[in-house]
Amino acid sequence: MTILVKNAAVCGALVLLCGCSIKRVAINKIGNMLASGGSTFTSDDDPELVEAAIPFGLKTYESLLAESPKHTGLLLAAAQGFTEYSYAFVDSRIDEARAESLERADALRNRARRLYIRAYGYGMRGLEVRHPGFAAALDNDADSALKRVTRRDVPLLYWTAASRGLTISLSKTSPELIAELPLVETIIRRVAELDENFGAGAVPEFLITLEAAHSGVKPEVQQELMRQHFERAVELSQGKRAGTFVSFAEYACVPAQNNAEFQSLLEKALAVDTDADPDNRLANLVAQRRARWLLNHIDELFLETAPKQP
Repeated sequence: MTILVKNAAVCGALVLLCGCSIKRVAINKIGNMLASGGSTFTSDDDPELVEAAIPFGLKTYESLLAESPKHTGLLLAAAQGFTEYSYAFVDSRIDEARAESLERADALRNRARRLYIRAYGYGMRGLEVRHPGFAAALDNDADSALKRVTRRDVPLLYWTAASRGLTISLSKTSPELIAELPLVETIIRRVAELDENFGAGAVPEFLITLEAAHSGVKPEVQQELMRQHFERAVELSQGKRAGTFVSFAEYACVPAQNNAEFQSLLEKALAVDTDADPDNRLANLVAQRRARWLLNHIDELFLETAPKQP
């Protein structure tokens, strides 16, 4: 069932329930229906259609959460949905907008950051519902707090950490947020301990971006760590995640000025069959869009635009 069909079903259910006052049990049933299917829009092959449709679904989640604020399925769906929407349709267009207008780029950055912050809030609420006092415990002793979570918490942990990490990536002038980077990494490493294969390579792919954000690390050490995560991500995804190739090309090859590998990896990203992994079709299309943009701006990224000879 697609997200649009499910939302239509929700609307119909709400109309029927209006005459008898909506009971929380009814809201929870609707929430269960929405949350059980996850983000089914991720399998769509029309990014523009999805971009227009997702906001309605996200506001539906929020409307239901206003009635049932402790529904963990809806909290997870909101955390994931706001993160994915911001990354795919707002954050990813900041660089493109910068070429046209700095003001437009700043507006997109601020909007993306707000959406990530909203996603993080829902993720933390979900973890707090499952583990009362979790937020305070995480601040006091992250390692001890994370020992309380289990494999079933992995999706909430991942999307909570991802939304916070992406917020930090857009907040380079905020020392307070940058100081949270080690905590984000601690959470992601706990996710890897519990279920390294979550998202079929999503965890080591995310670790590539975290390694790139570290300061004070020797470049050769940083490059080696990123390559380890890259190789593991490719192994877990069987090469089906275009984003893995794009992430390593952007975060490792550009700083190393390795033009030849940069181009090779982006070509591999563009060669990924988006139909081979339907659950990640949208993510692959978005990553391929980024790959094309990077290739079109290679002159701005490398001092030497000609690929290095082997």
